[in-house]
Amino acid sequence: MSQQLGGQPIIIMKEGATRSRGEEAQNSNFAAAKAVAAAVRSTLGPGGMDKMLIDGIGDITITNDGVTILKEMDIEHPAAKMIVEIAKTQDAEVGDGTTSSVIVAGELLKEAEGLLALKVHPTTIAEGYRMAAEKALELLDDLAITVKPTDTAVLKNIAGTAITGKNAEVAKDALCNIIVKAIVFVTDADGTADISHINVEKKTGGSIDDTELIEGMVIDKERAHPNMPASVKNAKILLLNAPLEFKKTEVSAKINITSPEQAQAFLNEEAHMVQIMTEKVIKSGANVIFCQKGIDDVAQHYLAQAGILAVRRVKKSDGENIARATGATTVNNIDAISSRDLGVAGLVEERKVSGGEMIYVSKCKNPKAVSIIVRGGTEHVVEEIERAIHDALMVTSVVIKDKKVVPGGGAIETELSLRLREFAASSGGRVQLAIEAFAAALEVIPRTLAENAGHDAIDVLVDMREAHQKGKKTFGVSAGTGKPTDMLKEGVVEPLRVKTQAISSAAEATVMLLRIDDVIASRQSAAPGGGMPPGMGGMPGMCD
Repeated sequence: MSQQLGGQPIIIMKEGATRSRGEEAQNSNFAAAKAVAAAVRSTLGPGGMDKMLIDGIGDITITNDGVTILKEMDIEHPAAKMIVEIAKTQDAEVGDGTTSSVIVAGELLKEAEGLLALKVHPTTIAEGYRMAAEKALELLDDLAITVKPTDTAVLKNIAGTAITGKNAEVAKDALCNIIVKAIVFVTDADGTADISHINVEKKTGGSIDDTELIEGMVIDKERAHPNMPASVKNAKILLLNAPLEFKKTEVSAKINITSPEQAQAFLNEEAHMVQIMTEKVIKSGANVIFCQKGIDDVAQHYLAQAGILAVRRVKKSDGENIARATGATTVNNIDAISSRDLGVAGLVEERKVSGGEMIYVSKCKNPKAVSIIVRGGTEHVVEEIERAIHDALMVTSVVIKDKKVVPGGGAIETELSLRLREFAASSGGRVQLAIEAFAAALEVIPRTLAENAGHDAIDVLVDMREAHQKGKKTFGVSAGTGKPTDMLKEGVVEPLRVKTQAISSAAEATVMLLRIDDVIASRQSAAPGGGMPPGMGGMPGMCD
């Protein structure tokens, strides 16, 4: 790239760099971002369709989860990547509403294009969008409904809304019961519910109805030795974070052995040391051991003789959850083992599930960690069910923490749109146009829900506006009839945080894109051995 100065070209950037400015840069960014929104729009709501994604090695993913679709898509355009980040943040913070946040961002950019065509300055639009987003968050807080974390009926409705529209919907009632029970079990006294204490294991085989909740832990491991008991009732559980094997020296050492007798004596002493360690474990009274380190063959022999079920190489996270489920304390030093460190469970057994062994720690009293075994006819079904369960667990835990919900079905977006138009009228100046554009963009949610359910979007939007102007704040789009229906009575509710996060992140990303008037791309570095990096040839753009 060069600039003319007194007839002499001045090179300021390396050859191969590209630059787009002004309207060209904005159009490119807007088109890419809107294309991302269009890619997931048909998945929204109860009538949403699925996407089949095929990666470079032929693996297939079938889903209508917005963030999964966007993660799997090989997106190249930088503006499009910014929109994908909205979905990733939404998923990390709330677990649901990923598609909604991306669609709203796409619609905000579409509305901004219309204002730019009217010669409204980008910074004016950005200012109006910021004002509208702040007002929307303020209104959301007023419109939110406070719920009790102990109200299991509301929690089931929250989980049900997250599952609706996904393949898991065929077993919605059973799955909602499992999800709410699991969340209630792991909720701590301070009201926090960390879903990392809910271990979700996927196993192909059976049907979705076979998905079950285990009041305890299930880990994908097997017994350390086949002679150990496969089932232990009234288990006394020892959690060990120390190896039951001969510990090698940390410094280099050389031992001179001159006869076979010396070699045998050395081996015998090593086995004797392991035997002493194992006897200390046996004396603790434990009949089940979960060891995060290795267990020597000699130790396995003595443990099996003592009728102890032992599992080795247990993950640290699994160990922590077993401790929460059974009340055990992790022991880091074999010499410090005490009977007080032992946890209890009604049953520990090894079961064969879908051709592989798993260890079930069940019948625990008031477990603070539980497991969900996800079943389904095929691998793709199981994976999609697991994604639906993750979303439902996330939103349910959010409601327990925040204690605030809002009606779903596009009800809250329609109400916000109505209120923001009133706010725009009182604002004055050119920012009024941007606030009105923000209000119009929010209506993309009820419009899309109607389209995906096979209803006329314009008729639905008119009916929704009329209902909300009459004060029916909780009325949203009924997927079945297409008519405004009270979402609270229908049990269609969502966490307040789903909406606040979606609106704030969509507004922030849109404002950032609006303020870009120059895109400078450095030359792509060559791949090893010459040529362009894989997937960079031509850099095909996305189109709406």
